[in-house]
Amino acid sequence: MEEMINYILRFGSITPQQIDLIKSKAEVIHLKKGTYFSEANKLAKQVGFITDGIIRVCYYGNKGEEYTRCFVLENRFVVDSSSFFNDTPSSEYVEAVTDCTLLVFSKSAFSELSNTVKNWSDVFTRILTDALMKKVQASNTLLNQDATTRYVKFLELFPNVANRVPLSMLASYLGITQSSLSRIRKNVS
Repeated sequence: MEEMINYILRFGSITPQQIDLIKSKAEVIHLKKGTYFSEANKLAKQVGFITDGIIRVCYYGNKGEEYTRCFVLENRFVVDSSSFFNDTPSSEYVEAVTDCTLLVFSKSAFSELSNTVKNWSDVFTRILTDALMKKVQASNTLLNQDATTRYVKFLELFPNVANRVPLSMLASYLGITQSSLSRIRKNVS
């Protein structure tokens, strides 16, 4: 819980009373590997803070091919923001890559925090903006690079992720085949 509060405080000041309210609204949940936090074609109903584990945002193509858009690591918030804030069905899946523990705010709890904690909306907007900027920065770093360079850059950006996610998901994120990634890993090691 303290990791979440410390993370929130990086984006704005909150009083001790507000912190107590935030803590009281968070519910601990455990997701098993392969379980969805939110699903495509459904409304996202919660915001989570990952205390343990890795989650990915993914979608499936017309022929069932899997595309990993991003990975979300410990001590970060995860939400399908478009679905959650606009009450529209999601176009993506938010899936536990590993067993995960999250602190979760339901839609009603989040709404209550927005109405009660004076600058909650501003703070959370800053959190979402920071996450989006980091996601774009990571994507731009990988864009227009050859496959080996993308893998090496991924290792630099996310040093403790490659050995915790399945090869198929990492290959999907990097936009290469699993067999190509296997060859690259052998050559880079």
